[in-house]
Amino acid sequence: MAALDQIDLNSLTIFDAVVEAGSFTAAADRLDVAKAKISVQINRLERQLGAALFTRTTRQMALTDAGRNLHEQCQPLLAGLRDALTQVGSEQGELTGLLRLSASVSHATLSIAPAVAEFSRLHPHLRIDLRTGDRISDLVADGIDLSFRMGWLRDSSQRAIKLGEFQQFIVAAPAYLKKHGIPKVPEDLSEHQWIALSLLPAPLTWKIADASGSVQTIHMKSRMQVDSPNALLALLQAGAGISAMEELSSAMAIKAGKLQRLLPDYELPKGGIYAVLPPGRHMPGKVRAFVDFYKTFINTI
Repeated sequence: MAALDQIDLNSLTIFDAVVEAGSFTAAADRLDVAKAKISVQINRLERQLGAALFTRTTRQMALTDAGRNLHEQCQPLLAGLRDALTQVGSEQGELTGLLRLSASVSHATLSIAPAVAEFSRLHPHLRIDLRTGDRISDLVADGIDLSFRMGWLRDSSQRAIKLGEFQQFIVAAPAYLKKHGIPKVPEDLSEHQWIALSLLPAPLTWKIADASGSVQTIHMKSRMQVDSPNALLALLQAGAGISAMEELSSAMAIKAGKLQRLLPDYELPKGGIYAVLPPGRHMPGKVRAFVDFYKTFINTI
């Protein structure tokens, strides 16, 4: 076993990144270094420790018992060290390193990207990688520090911070309503051409409440579905049917007269705005700083 002063702290940091990312390639991408450097550092660390940390095949890689024990002991210490260094910088008003964020395309366009722009101006030494997509990404495999999600979290075990709520509106284009009529009560919706958003757990079943709080369940009929809120908005504006949209995405189209809100005396379930963290990880100072900043930012939109 090597003495502590013989171990390069960078090697332990790289080892931790490989474990969390799941591969040398993913760790290299997360740390923005060549894959060859990852391999060299891990091989050197294994020689210094006198123990194999990973079992490797052509198709997969797994921790050995020694590797698992080392990670369990070192990961909290490394996380604490990173946070301490970040805290020193933040006390001086500076954040450094790389912050990787992910969000849906529409959420990023409406509020995350403007927030990132302002946050970046406040912290010029921090690099930010904003990744967008309507499919839920694997935070660990993709090296994401913080993911923003709107709606309902399917996995209750996720480390999530609820930032707020949003309303949902039932909307359609004036051209569609002129041709097919305006629904007067929730039951009328089942006779209209509903456009289903397949990202939802039950896109054709909706609970609708009246002013008294009484809730009824309506089952929609659909021959068209889409997997993107942006595409749903485009279809609605083109007069393809009726659907539900969250208030931020639909507000501008309603104001411009491209969409019309329907059944305003009824209410759909509210959705949540969440900041989701990778499992089992300490929250770095740069992540905490952005979460706190965004909480304030969304109240100014």
